[in-house]
Amino acid sequence: MQPIPLSGFANSNKYGRITLLALEEVMGKHGVNAILNLARLAHFVDNYPPANLERQFDFAYTSSLMGALEEMYGVRGGRVFALRAGKATFEDLLSNYGAMAGVGDVAFRMLPLHLKMRIGLGGMARVFSSISDQLTKFEDKGDHFVYSIQRCPACWGRHTEKPGCFIMAGIIMAGLKWVSNGHDFRVSEATCIGMGDASCDFIISKEPIS
Repeated sequence: MQPIPLSGFANSNKYGRITLLALEEVMGKHGVNAILNLARLAHFVDNYPPANLERQFDFAYTSSLMGALEEMYGVRGGRVFALRAGKATFEDLLSNYGAMAGVGDVAFRMLPLHLKMRIGLGGMARVFSSISDQLTKFEDKGDHFVYSIQRCPACWGRHTEKPGCFIMAGIIMAGLKWVSNGHDFRVSEATCIGMGDASCDFIISKEPIS
């Protein structure tokens, strides 16, 4: 695949490390090495970023990984791996920011489901905006929620025919399951910067599907 130029925007090294470890969890060490080589990120083979909060994991790295997944496994196969990696990334990273997101105390667990979702999604958006160069906002549209990313690492510098920020969808799904005590919700990406849209917008149903 063609290399994606560095963006100058970044997530933390810790985020990058956890993303690679999450991919390793779902596809094995050899699989990750193959993806890194295809993504022209061979310098990360057996050399994952350190677990610190320095913003040095460029958005181009995340986007290159997502592009390599699709190139190696096809859109459908890449989607499966990216969703699973996103869920694992949340479990290892954002669950450590519960208090910062406003969902870290016992009283939160007693709130009605829709209110927990609103607080949790809004908190997740604030966390990402504060610990990375990702620009994220959240809106309650009455019958659904919209989680909107104006500067997205998953599709940075790529051109896609369909919305393809599956790792972000996986993170959102895992976050919703966490704040709702185990429920699953439908999350669909309606617009994507990779397609030429202004933002990557994820539509989230308010009613659980399980």
